[in-house]
Amino acid sequence: MTLAQRKRELVATELTETALQLFAHEGFEAVTVDEIATAAGVSKRTFFRYFASKEDVVVQFLAGMGTDMRTELAARPAGEPPSAALLHAVSVPLAACGDHAERVLPVVRLILRTPALLARFLEHEAGWREELAGELAVRLGLDPADSLYPRLAAGMALTAFDTVLRRWSEDSGDAAGAGDADPLVLIVRAFTQLAPALDAE
Repeated sequence: MTLAQRKRELVATELTETALQLFAHEGFEAVTVDEIATAAGVSKRTFFRYFASKEDVVVQFLAGMGTDMRTELAARPAGEPPSAALLHAVSVPLAACGDHAERVLPVVRLILRTPALLARFLEHEAGWREELAGELAVRLGLDPADSLYPRLAAGMALTAFDTVLRRWSEDSGDAAGAGDADPLVLIVRAFTQLAPALDAE
């Protein structure tokens, strides 16, 4: 990574952390881009070099989740049952959530409780479903245009992922008590119920 890239990453991180703190204290709707830029010590113009909107600040950490899931799915052993492969795939971002619960839990709650952010989150999930379905079709030698299974299976896996995120955000108490509900334990429980249907293809 070049010096310029490192500097850009540091500025993006500072903007993100500043924005999340403001959102947590004042509420998402109450905070303006001007306030985020001022608190971070940059101009409004600089803010828009990094983010298209304040919504993008919150959901930017979601961008890599789908890629991580697909990468993990592609790396699973070829003969592994679909349920096991998909469980490992969706567990990757959930493990990261659990490992950084104090930082991630307030963001997850903010997204789930703010209509504009929830809409963006669901847009991301729709893209992840297509990515996982495509990878699953390759693994199973299926034509995604002719087979219902890849999209159905990907949709089931992401429904479990979404359900676990919501349960985790509800069961973990406040941020200080984050970790009372382990997202990895929850996702294993969810897939125990889904496995018979996923592996019946």
